[in-house]
Amino acid sequence: MPNAGLSAIRGWVESNAQRLLDELFSLIRIPSISTLPEHKDDVARAAAFTADALRNAGMENVEIIPTDRHPLVYADWLHAPGKPTVLCYGHYDVQPPDPLELWETPPFEPTIRNGNIYARGAVDDKGQMYMHIKAVEALRALNGGTLPLNVKFLIEGEEEIGGASISKFVPANKERLRADVALVSDTSLYADGIPTLCIGLRGLVYMEIEAQGPARDLHSGLYGGAAPNAVFGLVELLAKAKDADGVIQIPGFYDAVQAPAAAEIESWNSLPFNEAEYLAAEVGSTAITGEPGRSVFEKTWARPTLEVHGIGGGFTGAGSKTVIPAKALAKVSVRLVPNQDPESIVAAIKQWVADNSPKGVQTEVRVLGASPGLLVNPDHPAIAVAAEVFAESLGRKTVFVRGGGSIPIVGEFAQQLGIPTVLMGFGLPDDGLHSPNEKYKLANYYQGISTIAHFLSRYGE
Repeated sequence: MPNAGLSAIRGWVESNAQRLLDELFSLIRIPSISTLPEHKDDVARAAAFTADALRNAGMENVEIIPTDRHPLVYADWLHAPGKPTVLCYGHYDVQPPDPLELWETPPFEPTIRNGNIYARGAVDDKGQMYMHIKAVEALRALNGGTLPLNVKFLIEGEEEIGGASISKFVPANKERLRADVALVSDTSLYADGIPTLCIGLRGLVYMEIEAQGPARDLHSGLYGGAAPNAVFGLVELLAKAKDADGVIQIPGFYDAVQAPAAAEIESWNSLPFNEAEYLAAEVGSTAITGEPGRSVFEKTWARPTLEVHGIGGGFTGAGSKTVIPAKALAKVSVRLVPNQDPESIVAAIKQWVADNSPKGVQTEVRVLGASPGLLVNPDHPAIAVAAEVFAESLGRKTVFVRGGGSIPIVGEFAQQLGIPTVLMGFGLPDDGLHSPNEKYKLANYYQGISTIAHFLSRYGE
């Protein structure tokens, strides 16, 4: 039997549109907030829902795998000898919805407004993860209960809290997860209607830097001018990390950084982009900062960063309290580009902190997580097929971009399984991931099911 074409797939999606939406809404209504212990049972319910959906789509060997925290869900269908195997990844956990007062409608009661689904997890990642399951269901329905290639699913419930369990599972189950390519839909189109494949991601090192000054908080009148101040010392240290142009001052930090290829730069320059609009509408500030002479795309996609996310210490309540703080803590992250080794960067940062800590201030660097950046070869057969299918589905040429963020599992698949990842997402830049009023364009949900099914069908050929 020949594989179903795009028009047949679209017909199936259209005829099942209401059911596909109702099922997604049922999943979204489960408040599977992985970081909050009081929602542990909800996370388990979301795992069970996902497993049932995989069974209903015809997947076999469906298993809910317990972990130290939240379960993984595995499934496969392996009856296409000689055909490629695709490993589909997604996550069913979500971020907390706070602040609740900023939501126009309840975060776990999905609502359609202006052609968008508004709900926590609508785009990140329930709506996009569920497209994979429904794409497989569509192909089996159209191909007489069979598939044009082999498929495996690995879906987690800890992506929003670092993915510790899946990071242990993947290297311990290499044979079980063996595949030719992974498929992830947890990214966005560059703009509405532009088929976009992400071929590069930055890695992430997340740290806490703690400063200890005096043994206890001290009276600033009695000791000010003589005793070291932990907050001030930490601020002084962090201020040395970058110069006024945003260039990171840690020795060796840029040694492994490679410039993007000329073809990539040319492609980026062809993208519709208005820096003034970006500054006003997205950044909401008065100036673009960062390394001089580099484009916004270079700064956010192809250059490493060092950012301070928060500083705590001393007295911050209402009124006044004149203390010299004994302790201060900063949350700091580094985004890594391909070829930068997380361990080497961490070692360089620790040495730099030790060498630059102010007099009388003791410092400690604690690493909370580390993952490398990566770049996927755009000439890989699966990437080439994805680009063709994407272009056919959306009616214009596919663009290749990088992502400034990090999806640690993509690096795990490359390192542990030796496979590239097709990053085929259908979100939009203004979907508000992790924010109040998160949304997902309804048409993109249906478009995603059709396009992914078409990709699986074409790759199977």
